[in-house]
Amino acid sequence: MPDETRHSPRPLDGIRVLDFTHVLAGPFCTRVLGDLGADIVKVATNSRPATGGGPESPYYTMWNRNKRLLQLNLARPEAQQIARDLAAKADIIIDNFSVGVLDRWGLDWHSVAQTNPGVISIAMSGMGSSGPWASYVTFAPTIHALAGLTYLTGVPGRNDIGVGFSYNDHMAGLHAATALLAALEARRATGRGQRIDMSQFEVGVGFSGPALLDWFANGVAAEPIANDPPWRIAAPHNTYPCAGEDRWIAIAVETDQQWQSLRALLGDPAWARNAEFDSADGRWQRRAELDAQLTSWTARQDPYDLMQRCQQAGVPAGVVQTGEDLTQRDPQLQHTNFFFEHDDPHPTFGPINGDRLPLRFSKTDAAQYRRPQIFGESNTTILSDWLSMSAEQVQSAAAEGIVE
Repeated sequence: MPDETRHSPRPLDGIRVLDFTHVLAGPFCTRVLGDLGADIVKVATNSRPATGGGPESPYYTMWNRNKRLLQLNLARPEAQQIARDLAAKADIIIDNFSVGVLDRWGLDWHSVAQTNPGVISIAMSGMGSSGPWASYVTFAPTIHALAGLTYLTGVPGRNDIGVGFSYNDHMAGLHAATALLAALEARRATGRGQRIDMSQFEVGVGFSGPALLDWFANGVAAEPIANDPPWRIAAPHNTYPCAGEDRWIAIAVETDQQWQSLRALLGDPAWARNAEFDSADGRWQRRAELDAQLTSWTARQDPYDLMQRCQQAGVPAGVVQTGEDLTQRDPQLQHTNFFFEHDDPHPTFGPINGDRLPLRFSKTDAAQYRRPQIFGESNTTILSDWLSMSAEQVQSAAAEGIVE
């Protein structure tokens, strides 16, 4: 593997993170921290791969770059002791297990803080650590449903469509990363760490903000809205078909000036000269007619050419891009080298690609990416770096089944 000890300074160099996360929300948080330079030690077991597969699955590979992997058989008391010794050296402990798992191993914040008062612990459980639903097992689809996101992101007459991909997992990961950075900053002032209790459910509820406000202020229960924004008057404001198979463009006219510019692009047809369309309120009242007229025009247009002409005229527009568009044709992502190939081929998959952290620091580097590891690559170096264990001691622990 490439030399991982030589690199230019990164924002979180020197921060040690003991990572007990799995699936997506927690690993996404620690991926961000790892991209920023923290030393992420991901504790996993070969005998019980996490949901989504173990380190040789594509799912795991996506979310676990810039981390070192330690195999501990946490069913063994000796392995739990190693985990506690690691916790005594950690700046951050993170998990998204069900409530109580780390407590049973003596890795809860109150226990670890007895010997490591600066430690910061974050529990990213589905519902938080207390309440009638605290013991519920959750994944993104159930969180989306409970938080109202499935209902609100449907179309009128359909309450079962929802967001699709694990939107709330990503948002929970970003919330956790932000909370940990805040706790690190607080520790600079106080010298002490703290425990952070996070509810992924409440993260999702927070994204229903306008719907909640409408209920509290007006007593109006929100309904599925598709592309029709109910809290502002804007039209045309929809997704429209374009030339080609299943090609679409989003156009969002927010001002009268943008409408006039779009009208000019249309060629100023007679139907667009209706005086009622000159005001946002008039356009909104007749938005179904506007959409029908606009659809007959966009259906004959190339989506990328139309987007460029709209943008040049000051009309917000964007092609509805597919994964192939993003990875093969998007000139903006190509310009920024957003997708890259890891220098070190993966032992199972060979050359693999990744997506860059969408942050660029002028003084510190956050664009160094080590490929995701598989079992057995870092057991010795981790236990040597953190606990000063010798290679012989690690081998002995492996022979006894403590280190897998």
